[in-house]
Amino acid sequence: MKHNRITLYVDLLFCLVIMPLVITLLPVDRWIVHNTAFLIALVIYVYALYFAYRHVRIARLFMQKRYLEIIILMAVLIGITALLTHFPMPESLTTTDLRQMAARQNMRSQTIWFFFLVVTGFSLAIELTFELFRQILARQELAAQKDRAELALYKAQINPHFLFNTLNTLYALTLSKSDHAESAFVKFSNILRYMYAQADREMIPLSDEWEYIRQYVDLQRLRLNAHTQIVIEEEIDNERTAVPPMLFITFVENAFKYGVSSEKDCTIRIGIRLREGVLEFRTENAVMRHREEKAPGIGIENCRKRLQLLYPERFELQTSELQGLYRVRLTIQLQTP
Repeated sequence: MKHNRITLYVDLLFCLVIMPLVITLLPVDRWIVHNTAFLIALVIYVYALYFAYRHVRIARLFMQKRYLEIIILMAVLIGITALLTHFPMPESLTTTDLRQMAARQNMRSQTIWFFFLVVTGFSLAIELTFELFRQILARQELAAQKDRAELALYKAQINPHFLFNTLNTLYALTLSKSDHAESAFVKFSNILRYMYAQADREMIPLSDEWEYIRQYVDLQRLRLNAHTQIVIEEEIDNERTAVPPMLFITFVENAFKYGVSSEKDCTIRIGIRLREGVLEFRTENAVMRHREEKAPGIGIENCRKRLQLLYPERFELQTSELQGLYRVRLTIQLQTP
């Protein structure tokens, strides 16, 4: 729609401003009296030539390598232009002076070819600009579609990972006949309801996402004994700030997966801070067991790719392991300065 409006504005600019100004360079006052038919034919020719170029779109034909069509079109237009140079002179301008007649005819020819070059140059320049604009928009749309597809894939990968981990927790509670099993199933149903309610949304309020993390932590607490302490810290200046759903869950899952013990004292710290559009999320846990492979986990790499699509050049994700503590620190510039 926007492109159509721009095209209309350019056509109006040419028809109502540029061409009338160029035509005023001619001896219009004399031609309109003595050479009216030629003046009318010239004006019709100029506008017809312009809209012929606009309709055919030579720039697109050139990019599509349809050179034969371009050659045929230019041959036809040049032929019509050449024929117009032989437009008959009115009887009132005929004279026996051959040099004067030749001068008038030469002036006509120069005028016609001048308009041909002006309209051709302007039309090709405008059409080339529009074609480049269309190509840029097409590439941006393809890139956007690719990004949306990748985001959907990453989000789809998060959900099964979360479900399997949580089902294992519920299985353990049920197997041990824990008194917390019923409460755990209630919390799990709330978490599932949240997940599927937000599945198709690109952004949600930070308060909803943080409440989801709290529900997950409460669910994990039900299966842990007194050896594992959980500390949650938060400082949020605007709970309605929009964030992508399921953004933090991978880091929290990993903290519980590798940082809990039923025999040794350990602490898991989860913190979030939002101030003036800058979001900082962090986790810290004692390393109670290691990942079998040394390479980064799929979940973290998945999150990194998702962040690259959502916040290119506006986030920093750091992970480190030092003196038996594993730390994650994610900083996002949610609002561009």
